Amino acid sequence: MSEVLIIGSGLGGLECGALLSQEGIRVRVLEASNQPGGCMQSFRRGGLHYDTGLHYVGGLAPGQALHSAFVRLGLMELPWQRMDEDFDYVIIQGRHFTFRQGYDAFMHGLANDFPHQREALQSFVHRLQHVTAADMEVCAYDYLRQIFSDELLLNVVSAAAMKTELRPESLPLFNFAHTCSSYIESSWRLRGDGNLLVDKLVDTIRSAGGEVLTNSKVVSLTEKEGRAASVVCSDGRSFEAEYFISDIHPASLCRLTEECPSVRKSFRRRMTSAQNTCGMFTAQLRLKPGALRYFGHNVFIYNEPNVWTMAEDNSPVKGVMLSARVPDEGIDDGDCSLRQMDLLTPMPWHECEAWKDTRVGHRGDGYKALCRQKTEQCLALAEQYIPGLSGMVEQCYTSTPLTYRDYLGSPEGGAFGMRKDCRMPMLSFHSVTTPLPNLLLTGQSVVLPGIEGVTMTAFETCSKILNKTKEN
Repeated sequence: MSEVLIIGSGLGGLECGALLSQEGIRVRVLEASNQPGGCMQSFRRGGLHYDTGLHYVGGLAPGQALHSAFVRLGLMELPWQRMDEDFDYVIIQGRHFTFRQGYDAFMHGLANDFPHQREALQSFVHRLQHVTAADMEVCAYDYLRQIFSDELLLNVVSAAAMKTELRPESLPLFNFAHTCSSYIESSWRLRGDGNLLVDKLVDTIRSAGGEVLTNSKVVSLTEKEGRAASVVCSDGRSFEAEYFISDIHPASLCRLTEECPSVRKSFRRRMTSAQNTCGMFTAQLRLKPGALRYFGHNVFIYNEPNVWTMAEDNSPVKGVMLSARVPDEGIDDGDCSLRQMDLLTPMPWHECEAWKDTRVGHRGDGYKALCRQKTEQCLALAEQYIPGLSGMVEQCYTSTPLTYRDYLGSPEGGAFGMRKDCRMPMLSFHSVTTPLPNLLLTGQSVVLPGIEGVTMTAFETCSKILNKTKEN
């Protein structure tokens, strides 16, 4: 029986582990922290679970982008809650717009607000459904400027893309389209916390005889005769395998392979010199019982007309996303109280760099003041949609790019992995292969961020191993 060792237990690593386990391959996953899941994990405070990065998922209906993949992984068995037909609300300088589920409904809904742009919207929706690898070389912002003559509409269709880093000079259309399209197909939230998804994948691995080991930080990888041979953990344990998958940041992987002569300098340079995407600031709110009813849509609020400048300098906060947590008891009774809501906004690394040498819980009063200020600014924007929200808050927990760095090992707290650049597609989009033929990559830094992108990459990574094992 072949054996695969996976470094890191983010979504990509666990999906690879589950897929390979289903094929009879023995899997061992090594995770540095004390719980698996990466951005999919949740944490418990005051009797409630709070999600780290899972807010909503697109394309889970039959025939859509993620449905068959999630069926294969057993994830469709989880309690998914379909969101409202008007799944995203956009507010730009006080003007309100809605995104409807389904490509035709999405197009017609916006065409009601922008009737002079109906043909442009039809062309845009068609492009979303037919994105190709060639779009890696197309600048998303330039494409939008060419197709939409109305500057406001350009920003409206971009406003819900806070799920990636909007950089007007470099974001590939390939990334922008994938970020938007599956959510337009259909949008879903999980009734329960992200650990439901993590636990399902871990159970698939363990039920097939595999292992998921936490507190197992890999500090080096060795090669033998041009192939990856073993890894060593910080506590001295060593593990061998036939194949290895890295679900950690590629720059971190390069540090583990310093003693591997087959890992060429050009590969190291490419991975370690790549820029990282911006991070996120999140204020996770615990609301007073009965203060607010659950709403099955997201809200994106901007106080400036150009949403594409969000990631450049977000001090003070220019825009915020509101994401409501589905109540654990469900929403079937039609009158359910909302207990948890997240407020998210992009946060560049330089805003918290002054505390880069500190650790969690020991960052000082200046850092706490920054988090309070960010929270207040996010709440002020959110109150454009929910007046009096500040008075409904019972407790608030915050996270910054430093939190992502310390808990998830993300360099500079980047929320979307390594930055992709349409001007340099060969350098910023990566293959799952490495100079070591039995060492493969997975995760959001390879091609696409987000649940869809990571899942697509996991299937590609596993196909390389499965094809080899079938040949043998």
